[in-house]
Amino acid sequence: MTDQPTRVLLIEDNPGDADLVRLRLVEGNSGLDVSCVDRLSAGLTSMSEKPPAVVLLDLNLPDSRGAETFRSLLKNAPGVPVVVLSGHDDEELATNALHQGVQDYLVKGTFNSKQLACAMRYAIERQALRTSLDMSRKQQLQFKDQFLSHVSHELRTPLSSIHQFVTILLDGLAGPIPPEQRGHLETVLRSAQQLHSMIDDLLETTRAESGKIRIEPRCIAIAGVVEQASAMLQATAQAKKISLGVSIEDKIPLVQADPSRVLQVLINLIDNAIKFTPAGGSVQVRAYLVEADSASVYLSVTDSGPGISPEAKALVFERLFQDTNAIDNSRKGLGLGLYIVQELVRLHGGRIWVENRPDHGSVFSFTLPLFSLSQILLPIISEQGHLRDALTLVRVDLAPQWETGAGDWTDTCNLCRELLRTCIVPAKDVLLPALETAPQGETFLIVASADVSGAEILTKRIRKQLDRSPELKATASYKIATVPISLPPGGTKKPLEKLVQEVADGITALAQGALGGENPTPAEDQALTTGIDFATGK
Repeated sequence: MTDQPTRVLLIEDNPGDADLVRLRLVEGNSGLDVSCVDRLSAGLTSMSEKPPAVVLLDLNLPDSRGAETFRSLLKNAPGVPVVVLSGHDDEELATNALHQGVQDYLVKGTFNSKQLACAMRYAIERQALRTSLDMSRKQQLQFKDQFLSHVSHELRTPLSSIHQFVTILLDGLAGPIPPEQRGHLETVLRSAQQLHSMIDDLLETTRAESGKIRIEPRCIAIAGVVEQASAMLQATAQAKKISLGVSIEDKIPLVQADPSRVLQVLINLIDNAIKFTPAGGSVQVRAYLVEADSASVYLSVTDSGPGISPEAKALVFERLFQDTNAIDNSRKGLGLGLYIVQELVRLHGGRIWVENRPDHGSVFSFTLPLFSLSQILLPIISEQGHLRDALTLVRVDLAPQWETGAGDWTDTCNLCRELLRTCIVPAKDVLLPALETAPQGETFLIVASADVSGAEILTKRIRKQLDRSPELKATASYKIATVPISLPPGGTKKPLEKLVQEVADGITALAQGALGGENPTPAEDQALTTGIDFATGK
């Protein structure tokens, strides 16, 4: 113990036990400042006002019992050492408590003042050591991140030069090249590209380990992402004489996912399938629904390669793992691709697995969550157990005024979304989650509890807010459309949830039309002509 009074917080509701513990503390050390409360809530309040050096905790309190007591305390005060004082000699509970962060577990009536003093001292010392180790670990991760970032930057510069000058030579811009030298230069170029890919994988893995990978889920049409990934790797497959096919089930709902990250996952899986499939083989990419799982879309990449051994199957998603029995033994990589893929799928709330087909190839499958519009709409479009009389979809199309950087356009879209949030009435309108960004701009959808004429009040608010923003005016133009939403016929006996789902399906179809760039309906076309263009002021 230190020379200064050590503050001890005793959380104990039994007055007799509390007095006995105080007696033991006084017998063992006079330099203590002991406070006692009889409820967990009171203890948490006391700790927030003046953190103690150590907490002595009874598990059975009026407002908390058992393991939940120390879990709540550790969650709210993770840096304070805790010694449990229990009336039960429960080895399993004691082990569980120690594994979750409690420093010691003492049974009431079995310890003397010296043993209690030792337990408190060791708890304080162990907690200080744990805090020091955690800080050291964070510093090491930070140093590793900085080191890898610096090294990658330094490596990318010469790699870019190698790529640039080798490309100049191969294109004949520096003069004719003999055939044998061309082959050597192509090897250099492939090696530079491979090294660049390794650096990217290493940095992505570091970000995954430190929890710095970020995803930005949007409402996307998964078919477009699958087709894009296939198109990007079609030439690679053809060069190896491998057929690359795509099969997308009809009427897949919108998916809640980050399109760039899903594309990254698909490219990695398809690229692996091509590399480990012999010439003349095939790779098939599928997107489909499973009746037993109505909340997910399933995607799979199937190849006709040699398959994966049972030993490799158990380790294939581990960091740095490489299958030594794979067909492409000449491939030199870091074995990080599938680890990154697994992390990206996990961040989406999905799962990924591999099915082994020895001598017939392998199937890598993963899931992504479907967008559930009905749950968002239910409190908005219903009133006293019935659908509202009229609903309107307000569509705001944002387009860049000129060529802007990706970061600048993202900031512009985020600003527009925040302005739109200020225009809606939360109890009657809802701004739907972001749609997949189209190359020509961004589309925002609002469901308003009003007919088209009533929704004009909302559109006027939107125009007023957007016109007031100089940042938005400098970078973008917008147009507004109002489209009536078809409601189920009156007098129907269907449950409210079913009616809401039908409305949600109709809105989803309109949203998918917006993603697909379909031509507007006549009513929508007329509404679009009333949009305001910042560039012209009309």
